[in-house]
Amino acid sequence: MSLVAVAQVSYLVAAVLFILSLAGLSKQTTALRGNLLGMVGMGLALAATIVLALDVARYGRGVLVTALLIALVLLIGAGVGTWRARTVEMTQMPELIAILHSFVGLAAVLVGINSFLLEREGAVHLVEVFLGVFIGAVTFTGSIVAYLKLAAKIPSRALTLPGKHAINLGLVVASAGLGAWFVAAPSIVPLLLMTLLALALGWHLVASIGGGDMPVVVSMLNSYSGWAAAAAGFMLGNDLLIVTGALVGSSGAILSYIMCKAMNRSFVSVILGGFGEGTTSSASSAAGEQGEHRETTAEEVAAELLAARSVVITPGYGMAVAKAQYPVAELVSKLRARGVDVRFGVHPVAGRLPGHMNVLLAEAKVPYDIVLEMDEVNDDLPETDVVLVIGANDTVNPAAQDDPTSPIAGMPVLEVWKAGHVVVFKRSMAVGYAGVQNPLFFKDNTSMLFGDAKERVEDIVKAL
Repeated sequence: MSLVAVAQVSYLVAAVLFILSLAGLSKQTTALRGNLLGMVGMGLALAATIVLALDVARYGRGVLVTALLIALVLLIGAGVGTWRARTVEMTQMPELIAILHSFVGLAAVLVGINSFLLEREGAVHLVEVFLGVFIGAVTFTGSIVAYLKLAAKIPSRALTLPGKHAINLGLVVASAGLGAWFVAAPSIVPLLLMTLLALALGWHLVASIGGGDMPVVVSMLNSYSGWAAAAAGFMLGNDLLIVTGALVGSSGAILSYIMCKAMNRSFVSVILGGFGEGTTSSASSAAGEQGEHRETTAEEVAAELLAARSVVITPGYGMAVAKAQYPVAELVSKLRARGVDVRFGVHPVAGRLPGHMNVLLAEAKVPYDIVLEMDEVNDDLPETDVVLVIGANDTVNPAAQDDPTSPIAGMPVLEVWKAGHVVVFKRSMAVGYAGVQNPLFFKDNTSMLFGDAKERVEDIVKAL
């Protein structure tokens, strides 16, 4: 069997492994297996690609030079990847993923331009090049803006230029016109002009979305990066890249749809960059306190937990920032040992990334079977004795149901206020990421436990 045939078979096996990897990642109990399958598939794909490159090099610059170039690239990539994997905090994962998406977009742009310079014939090929560069450019700048917002390097508020939808539409129409010119009279000029317009479009699309909706944006950019990779696969004639890109693109789009549904957003408006603005007047008017809050202490909370039969914990981004998942896991273990029924209620968009809270809890060795989704736990909250809201805010805000003028109106939330007693862990009475005050804090059955979430949970554990 020739090297080319071996590589093609390897590509097929790798594609199957990628599909099995996605299937494994759909459940916490099989996520580790899914990750391992994906790693094996990627290793196999890289090995097959290197073999093909060395085989082709026999007829060009030489095997040795090609091997050295490949080794250099692999060493740099592996070095940077290992360094970032070891140093990045879990709270920084969203911006890391956003910046990684930008690399995929930039690669698609460079591959497209290079592919055109090498081959300028065939309408199908020209369309592949044009679409690949367009999607890649939008993904590149869009991902950079998402990274800057998530990393707090630029303001997270939505950019509201006059006639922003007309600007987006104009950029798309102009790009389509350049595409017709490019196919009719192949030239680098319309391709480069379209690239500049697509870069501007990607920047404006994401800049027009508020920081509170960045989890959906990251998911959507993940989808864009997949389609950019698939387009690059068409240009390079690489079947595995086409399959992998299609898997990433479709799974990212499905996840974005699920998240939009969880946030009561329109999927179409996500694509058009037309959401996340909120109602500024409503947000500001609802930002003030709406009554008097009641404070509690760690000792009081500990006594209440010991007397409770059922407890639900709803984590949020504040838990991640405080790195409180480990003492929370210890608290859960002690309560369960005393016969208290403890479960977690996780909102679909808790944190800054889909599955953010699930990963943190798994990292702290919290049993999978007590980590439930919002829909699974909401019906049980009226029969729950105590709810601990640790670092969550907008995802437990009753204004989403009670105030039709609220920027988060209609968003499904965890109905924690229906429980017997609610303890909210917060550093202060400041509003959440959406800039909306939470009436939950002022309800008669709510107590506020102020301070660092990790320290307060540790105090409760000591008090037990």
